[in-house]
Amino acid sequence: MMAAAAWRSLLPVIMISIFMVYEEWVSFPFCKLLPSTTYSPDKHVENVDDSLEDLKVMMVANLLLLGSEAGFVNLYFRDYYMSKFFKKSFQSLNPDMLLVLGDVSAKGSELSRTKWLSVLHQFDNMLGPFLDLPLHVILGDRDVGECSGLCSNSVNWIARNFPGLDSSGCGAFEISNISFVSLNAVALICGNNKLRFDVEKVIERESVDLQMEIEGMDEANNGFGMFSEMSNDFRWRVNAMKSGSGPVLLLHFPLYRSGKTHIAEGSTFKSIIDPSGKVPASAQGEGFSGTGPYDLSQTVPPNATEYIFHALKPRIIFSAHTQEFSDHTHSDGTREVTIPAMTWKVRDDPGFIVATFQRNKSAVSVTYCSVARESHILIAYTVALVLFLFFIIVSNTLEPKGLS
Repeated sequence: MMAAAAWRSLLPVIMISIFMVYEEWVSFPFCKLLPSTTYSPDKHVENVDDSLEDLKVMMVANLLLLGSEAGFVNLYFRDYYMSKFFKKSFQSLNPDMLLVLGDVSAKGSELSRTKWLSVLHQFDNMLGPFLDLPLHVILGDRDVGECSGLCSNSVNWIARNFPGLDSSGCGAFEISNISFVSLNAVALICGNNKLRFDVEKVIERESVDLQMEIEGMDEANNGFGMFSEMSNDFRWRVNAMKSGSGPVLLLHFPLYRSGKTHIAEGSTFKSIIDPSGKVPASAQGEGFSGTGPYDLSQTVPPNATEYIFHALKPRIIFSAHTQEFSDHTHSDGTREVTIPAMTWKVRDDPGFIVATFQRNKSAVSVTYCSVARESHILIAYTVALVLFLFFIIVSNTLEPKGLS
């Protein structure tokens, strides 16, 4: 009888210990290295510093933080687990850098600056150990809004709160001999908007810098001022660089696409061809708080896509917005990887990718990582609660009654 009483007193401790072990285990990501979707021979890069190591970059998107407007479930359940996922991903993957490809806020374009500050505070708390790494954040449509309400002053204020962005929401940086260029893709889908023109200036400046670096100062200057006309007011400078010789391109909206796309279906990936240039319908998420400023199938328009390819000749492209993973090969062989949403607010199985840039090769390896499903965590909570109540009822039933 004393043994039974001791067992009943230990039951809560045992249950809590089991659940803590489960919570630790489920917080680690499950990662799968993806096969390359493009032909990429192992070409050694010239003039490489042998002391440099491979660059491992973790990329997330669509955090959709609510800041001071977060309710109990989001604050103490969803965001709590997302913080654990970031921490365990940092410990297990040991990345060198973190990139966030837009939509940090769920409805940032509607927030006052005071409420935006609460989102930024929540963002810092969620990232945890990643704040000690190089960090770059680009702007999404939920952060800055749609073209009709796009305000230069507002975009400038938001951009100032993230490292490396200029007043138009663009950025350029180099780390471990790898060049990155991030663009404000929201501005690129607008018409005669000042921000769009500012983004075009960034593209032209980066294009000239790349040509000067690759071809030499004199040859680049000889080409300066030579333009070809494009439709819809885009003008491009003559560019003799080869496809894939430019920087890593980062933007929120995917580029207009034609060709083959690989999308994730559970733990498998399948290949589809969608001639519309839009994100395939099967890759569209369930949405959050209605729809955002733009449909999930929104892409950068064809003319702006052509302009970007001509000016920058990107080595590889990383985009977001769709809330789903996809791996696309453009007609010139350039690879574009679209990053899934890293939140339970829009999908049951959030995820992210890790890109490894090899220092002595032109290839980029991409690893797709998924974290625990919200439904699985809820089932675990439910089972634990039911078992706990069951043992309490059974122990009370079996407890001997005193003599009357």
